Amino acid sequence: MTITITSAASERMRHFLAHTPNAAGVRFGVKRTGCSGFAYVVDLAEGLGEGDRVLEVDGLPLVVNDNSVALVDGTVIDFQRQGLNASFVFHNPNATGACGCGESFTVS
Repeated sequence: MTITITSAASERMRHFLAHTPNAAGVRFGVKRTGCSGFAYVVDLAEGLGEGDRVLEVDGLPLVVNDNSVALVDGTVIDFQRQGLNASFVFHNPNATGACGCGESFTVS
């Protein structure tokens, strides 16, 4: 399984982890939602659950649940600022479509 984190995303994740030293890492995955089917989840992992995998990406502990692995394998996680807005941006080779608002995606 391969996930790439850009330097901007890595810096942002390190910032959050520095303020939450007891976190197991950064949780990355998907949840069913939206008009296209799946939305990305990026959050601090307070602990590890059944089916969680911990990957070390650029020195960061990235927690991915087995249910998300096939949907996020190969994803590049970036962090971008545009004016007053800032967010993680995902380049996922598994995504075959997205809703008009860009909040959710589909896979074949």
